[in-house]
Order: sequence, then structure tokens, then C-alpha cells
Amino acid sequence: MKSWIFLSVAILTEVVATSALKASDGFSRIMPSIVVIVGYVLSFYFLSLALKTIPVGIAYATWAGLGIVLITVIAWVMYGQKLDLGALVGMTLILAGVVVMNLFSSVTPH
Repeated sequence: MKSWIFLSVAILTEVVATSALKASDGFSRIMPSIVVIVGYVLSFYFLSLALKTIPVGIAYATWAGLGIVLITVIAWVMYGQKLDLGALVGMTLILAGVVVMNLFSSVTPH
């Protein structure tokens, strides 16, 4: 269970770092740039802890898939990014893939 908490922290810190990446304006603004660097360092650290018991393919697919969806939602809310039907369907498929893989895969520790 602890590994899944580590993976959740890795996902959240990656989402924070990626969100700050736009605000860093090409690393020309100091505070958002620091958030990006610290966020990615923490994200990879916690991902490495999760990988002690979660298979790398499962952990990375979950990390990346949920990160994509969360970043897209943040971009929609914070930056007014438009989401068309294709984007919504694609994100739904990503989420469905993560859920199916984690609930029904025999390689996922439950």
C-alpha cells in the first residue's frame, strides 16, 4: 500500500511541476522555475520508491496516464485550453486503460 502512496505523490508532484513549467516562461521566472525543478526531483524520487514493489510498466503507465489527464484538466481550468470531443474521448480512453490495467492485470500487485 505504501508504494501506491509513493506513486500518488510522484504523480501529484509531476503535475505541479508541469503546471509550473508554463508559468516559468522558459525558465526566465525564478519562482516557477524552482517549483519545476523541485517538483520533478521529488516526482522521480517518489516514483523510484514506488518501483521497489510496483512493476515499472504498471507504475510508469499509471504515472504518465494520470499525469496527462490531470495536466489537461489544469490547462483547461487555468489557461482556458479548449477540449474538443476527440480530446475528451482520448482522455477517457487513457483513464479507462489505467483502470483496466490496475484492476484486471495479473502483473499488478493488488
